[in-house]
Amino acid sequence: MNLNDLFVYSQYIAPQHLISRFAGRIADCETPRLKNALIAWFIEKYGVNMEEASRQSPEEFKHFNDFFTRALKEGARPINNTKKGLISPVDGAVSQLGEINHGQVFQAKGQSFSVVELLGGDVERAEPFIGGNFATIYLSPKDYHRIHMPCKGTLREMVYIPGKLFSVNPVTAENVPRLFARNERVAAIFDTEFGPMAMVLVGAMIVASIETVWEGLVAPLKREIKTSQYGKETKEITLEKGDEMGRFKLGSTVVLTFPPNATEFIESLKAGSAIKMGESFGKINKVSVK
Repeated sequence: MNLNDLFVYSQYIAPQHLISRFAGRIADCETPRLKNALIAWFIEKYGVNMEEASRQSPEEFKHFNDFFTRALKEGARPINNTKKGLISPVDGAVSQLGEINHGQVFQAKGQSFSVVELLGGDVERAEPFIGGNFATIYLSPKDYHRIHMPCKGTLREMVYIPGKLFSVNPVTAENVPRLFARNERVAAIFDTEFGPMAMVLVGAMIVASIETVWEGLVAPLKREIKTSQYGKETKEITLEKGDEMGRFKLGSTVVLTFPPNATEFIESLKAGSAIKMGESFGKINKVSVK
């Protein structure tokens, strides 16, 4: 058994939720000596670029999570406003992207999972995306961890889906079947000019929580699926391209799904491509007829 195998195996037997919640408590600790030392160590360990952050000294942050979800200086992530263009919602690396063939989303090395399972097991919710395309973006520890809109959208539905908390790094993605459809996650379904779009925020080992701008803390919740509808009996929530929609407290992955023929990604994007929030990611091919 090599080190990668040992790392993956250890996640199956580890108390994933207990470890993650304990990490969350440490990350929310406001004791100056502890949080300052932890932030300083993390910056050096992972090579975090603090020059682009609006606050740069460990002493300026309330706790580690405040640092981890730090805002950037104005203009640090210019938004590509090309008409009919899609932008990357996050800083990170493309894990995979391509077509949703026969309802399956490619993960890595022959691993795949169903879009139905990804979106909480509801066939009707997933049906518009079958035959469409997807992009999975991995956020590393050093990345900016706020999530933004790739295009303008009106929130229709949010689904919290309980699950495991495996790591989502490349080694785990290659070795744990159906990884992104097994982990705890939050799926937000938006109506856009080209039809529905799903943004799935996937939790991971030591991810303390997932937040959205309209609900605040969303995960962790009770160990059951929770669905919230918007725009019918509640105030309509519309976000513009580039608006913040959520954040991870400790890193993870975002999976985007689009309907058939509605969008296409720029040709230079491939598995492993590094990308920044606001950069050109693709284009809209058609406008939905309502």
